[in-house]
Amino acid sequence: MTDDVGNKPALPEGWLEVDALDIEAQGVARRPDGKVVFIEGALPTERVSARVNRRKNNWEQATVTEIHRESSQRVQPRCPHFGLHEGACGGCKMQHLHVAAQVAVKQRVLEDNLWHLAKVKAETVLRPIEGPTWGYRWRARFTVRHVRKKGTVLVGFHERKSRYVADIRECHVVPPHVSELLLPLRELIGSMDAIETCPQIELACGDDITALVLRHLEPLSAGDVAKLRSFTARHPGVQWWLQPKGPDTIHLLDDPAASGQTVQLAYALPEFGIEMPFRPTDFTQVNPHINRVLVSRALRLLDPGRDERVIDWFCGLGNFTLPIATRAGEVLGVEGSETLVARSRENYERNKSRDRVGPPLAKTGFAARNLFEMTADQLVRDGIAERWLVDPPREGAFALAKALADLHQQPELRGDWKPPGRIVYVCCNPASLARDAGLLVHQAGYRCTAAGVVNMFPHTAHVESIAVFSL
Repeated sequence: MTDDVGNKPALPEGWLEVDALDIEAQGVARRPDGKVVFIEGALPTERVSARVNRRKNNWEQATVTEIHRESSQRVQPRCPHFGLHEGACGGCKMQHLHVAAQVAVKQRVLEDNLWHLAKVKAETVLRPIEGPTWGYRWRARFTVRHVRKKGTVLVGFHERKSRYVADIRECHVVPPHVSELLLPLRELIGSMDAIETCPQIELACGDDITALVLRHLEPLSAGDVAKLRSFTARHPGVQWWLQPKGPDTIHLLDDPAASGQTVQLAYALPEFGIEMPFRPTDFTQVNPHINRVLVSRALRLLDPGRDERVIDWFCGLGNFTLPIATRAGEVLGVEGSETLVARSRENYERNKSRDRVGPPLAKTGFAARNLFEMTADQLVRDGIAERWLVDPPREGAFALAKALADLHQQPELRGDWKPPGRIVYVCCNPASLARDAGLLVHQAGYRCTAAGVVNMFPHTAHVESIAVFSL
């Protein structure tokens, strides 16, 4: 409400009016003197009172204590462990905000990053990619703690802004069958000799198998191994893996042939007739439902022809590479690790040789490169490709974009080499995407023809996005 001359009426002493939401899901308000206040638990349009936890010259951080006017987008959190109370789980930050509003906030974060960090504005805003908002998280890392004072073992995520483990008995972002395992897992670890030396359990769900990777700091006793076997007997489809040291040391508890289990974790990309095997500690997308849609959207935006060559930078296990091979004439998958390159090649050969529905896979090669030290010379050596798919980690693909910009600005370095006519860039950090977009648009001659968000992690502040760059 404003008066006749457009001024907002003064709020009661101590009240704050929330104007926006930041990427950490904190409400943003301003005091009469202009100082910014970031308020945990507050939503845009709300009028609140808040307790200040931290003060700086230009900003304050606070926690909401009372809501005087509630946002129409505020909803009742589904999980009883969500909130601002002591001991609340820190796994989610946005359960109090309607999921459609969450997506709108993330879209604004993407657009603001592109504009404020790079002065780039997408010509078209893509419709957000959305999917199931509960039970979507097929990968997770649960911390395990024996809490002597409470006489119990905790298995779950950390408390908000704390090193302590939240006392959670259910979780609605993991699949229901995994949520139902939380209390049995607490009971299991609590009964083991290794109660003090098992700090984490990593979860990896495939289409048919749920793998649990137990990190153990000391060798397990025969009694503990027997208890793990008994657990899998009571919970069909669960598979125990052991990790005594680093990720490379993981191994199955038992020979799967002896137990009647299948060793292979895998997820399917049915649209392309692709099945992707993986190990529990491999990087795969947390949300398989969204991943299927994301791969499909990326391929439509990339739109490769059967006479064209495509390079998939940061190809991982081949999540995009193999689907591209059903559409393009030739594909090169590039990754920074020789081990990952070998695994990608195995996945390609496996899908190429098995009976599958859909077009045959095109000629596909794989190469290992230090993608954070890419140069213009290396780009030229890797050859001409009409289209690129770029899917980097949070650090982004700065060296790749810089090498492309160098070739644009120094044509004498190119020879007969030509830049890709289209780049589809999938990113898990909008700031990194904005930085690289600035290089591509302002120094490499591209236009940002489209961009949009991917709600890969509902109820969290994580922003996944996809952008298209064209010459």
